[in-house]
Amino acid sequence: MSVDLNHIIIHARDNRESAEFLARVLGLEVGTEWGPFIPVATGNGVTLDFAAIPAESIVMQHYAFLVSDEEFDAALSYIADTGITYYADPHMKQPGEINHHHGGRGVYFLDPAGHGMEIITKPYASHEPTPVAA
Repeated sequence: MSVDLNHIIIHARDNRESAEFLARVLGLEVGTEWGPFIPVATGNGVTLDFAAIPAESIVMQHYAFLVSDEEFDAALSYIADTGITYYADPHMKQPGEINHHHGGRGVYFLDPAGHGMEIITKPYASHEPTPVAA
């Protein structure tokens, strides 16, 4: 049996605002509200279900999205055109820059709830375990 991630719940101050924000950046559709959730489905079938909770209960999380070069260009253009601050690094020390890790491009930015979002054009190389010396 294969195991696939189906959905994840993302806490937000305003679930509609956060869902629409990410959908606009990534060029995705906001789904129909279902109970307390506003869904955004990704291309690989994983649904991001945004749920509103009190702001003081939100703990920053990190979400990375693998996109094509064309999707990256469109997302970065939207981010820059709307004045969203983006960074080349996850520590947010290199504003207005992109990185070129693993032969691709990547940027980091915050969503309305303060979650760290990342878009990359190449997946990170897998980390091989370090052999144990005999």
